Amino acid sequence: MRSPTLSASAGPAGAGFENRLSERLTAVVTGARRRAVRDADQQLDTAHLLHTLVENDPRVWGAFAGGPPQVARLLGYLVQRTIGYGLRWSGTVETSANGAGDGLPGWSPAAASAMAAAVRRAAARGALLAEGPDLLAALTYDRECRAAEVLRRAGVDVDLLVTALDGERCQLPTG
Repeated sequence: MRSPTLSASAGPAGAGFENRLSERLTAVVTGARRRAVRDADQQLDTAHLLHTLVENDPRVWGAFAGGPPQVARLLGYLVQRTIGYGLRWSGTVETSANGAGDGLPGWSPAAASAMAAAVRRAAARGALLAEGPDLLAALTYDRECRAAEVLRRAGVDVDLLVTALDGERCQLPTG
């Protein structure tokens, strides 16, 4: 079942993308929503999406130049976000440097923008459905979002990650 926060009536940023996500990406969104609720956050943000994506989609692991050790370190930082260092974000709204994504209930503007960018990225590679690597790439495009901050704190070279993901754009499965 699709998350109710992904309804077409949820606003301009969400209009139509609920049917443009692969099953795996839909499961990632559902998991991120549960994580946000469990963390008592009012909105699903980009760090929730990143955490659930890295935990649940092994196809994104290959994009990290540091391999499995870097993925493990990233997951460590994401867990720390859950248990402590992300507390400074508590009660704040994550905005988007892209200026889009407003109006999707239960989502930070940056998370809604990232999801819309993932769908656009999938369409640009000729796919009907966005996949995990599309979302990972979209999360890297907004260098001011929480996911990008977590990536930097974990020692990920975001520019190198973008290059790796852009190089894989045409190699992703389309369904």
